[in-house]
Amino acid sequence: MGVNEWNTMSEYILELKNINKLFPGVKALSNVSFGLKRGEIHALVGENGAGKSTLIKIITGAYEPTEGQMIFDQSTVTKNSPFISLKKGIFPIYQELNLFQAMSVADNMFMGKELTRNGLRDKKRMVSICSNVFAQLDVKIDPNALIRNLSVAYQQLVEIARALLEDSKVLIMDEPTAALTENEIEILFKIVRELQEKGVSIIYISHKLDEVFEISDRITVLRDGEYIKTMDTKDATKDELIKYMIGRELGEQYPRKSAQIGEASLRIENLQNNKVKNVSFDVKKGEILGIAGLVGSGRTEMARAIFGADAKTGGTITLNNTKLQISSPVDAIVNGIGLITEDRKQQGLMLIQTIKFNMTFSSLRYIKKLLIDKKKEIANCMELWQKLNLRAASLEQKVINLSGGNQQKVVLAKWLATNCDVLIFDEPTRGIDVGAKREIYILMNQMAEEGKTIIMISSEMPELIGMSDRIIVFREGSIAGELGGDDISQENILKLAANY
Repeated sequence: MGVNEWNTMSEYILELKNINKLFPGVKALSNVSFGLKRGEIHALVGENGAGKSTLIKIITGAYEPTEGQMIFDQSTVTKNSPFISLKKGIFPIYQELNLFQAMSVADNMFMGKELTRNGLRDKKRMVSICSNVFAQLDVKIDPNALIRNLSVAYQQLVEIARALLEDSKVLIMDEPTAALTENEIEILFKIVRELQEKGVSIIYISHKLDEVFEISDRITVLRDGEYIKTMDTKDATKDELIKYMIGRELGEQYPRKSAQIGEASLRIENLQNNKVKNVSFDVKKGEILGIAGLVGSGRTEMARAIFGADAKTGGTITLNNTKLQISSPVDAIVNGIGLITEDRKQQGLMLIQTIKFNMTFSSLRYIKKLLIDKKKEIANCMELWQKLNLRAASLEQKVINLSGGNQQKVVLAKWLATNCDVLIFDEPTRGIDVGAKREIYILMNQMAEEGKTIIMISSEMPELIGMSDRIIVFREGSIAGELGGDDISQENILKLAANY
């Protein structure tokens, strides 16, 4: 590209000016402006419900703005759609990956644009091109491998490789590290920076502020559907950013506990199945027990075995000195054990149902005899609504239309309604903002103060260290060690998890 061409080119690849988006009864975006420079990594942050997803859907053509202007590569966009935006070079990578699990890497990368030779699919050429793209990214992925056999991290790399095949100018990454380990995040960041060096502009959306400060050049904050501020990352501080995001000082991120830890209430002895090996531990009343470990270490599988979602081949579960026979989630619920799953959308909620339905379907036995007591159901739901500070239009609003943080609150409300004695949180704050995280931490502490027993599985080290009374570390389906008191540190957790 010649010097004169650079001089006439705008420094912005993408501009949105005074964007408004109205839905029936809701103003999702109000006069929002945003600019993405050529070759920059620009973080877009804000609480759940701030308008980030709506703005991205306008950029990608999934939504049409009610008012406002979008300019891409110096041309005003008068008509847009997901297909048109892809043709322009705008490629989104969403938190829920858009890949066909039973198909090969190469087939996924060329989906809808298969290469042919003499009227037949040219698989050899597609595999060769895939190999070249992976070589550019400096990652080793077999183009013939099935997607379902790849880790989440490598599935995301396949999505990025697809973006390169599309000759993308703008890459949108929505919570790209939500399910990744520290090592996988390092690999991802290395590739993101390499893409930036090649001239790709990147919009990076994340609730993990440490990552935002590490990877981005600039940061734009949205709050309640309005533009708040854009700043150079090097000039910003975390406290300042949080204040812009939530409109107030956050205070202490991990609230102090005042719960009295009592006697052991839940005992797990020699629990095992095909993913868990001879696991034994106990948890006390009023205690928050943290569970650490790398992805695939057996943490989630242990929780699912306790809850009866996965079969166990051996071991005993004892609650309040009574041995339980748990062969299904119904058995666990009846005996006072609840599980907040790591994937709230697939396993924790019925998205097309209402808030009221989701809040009560696990606790129907408390509000019905022959028929559901509607007054009692609504009264219980409103009590939970207020306790959890739920932000929604009404109990009849469908859960699919809530922000991630409010969806997580509905999951929590479902289990609070059962009045369970033991609650297992699997990745309790994945994909939710700092304000909603703190609200959930406060609720966890309140439950501990009520004498509940809490197990918290988390991939976020600060969360584990800030919230746990003790931490058990898993490795390869077994307990690698236990940490308490001054021994709880990121270094000690990693040593046990990775067997340093």
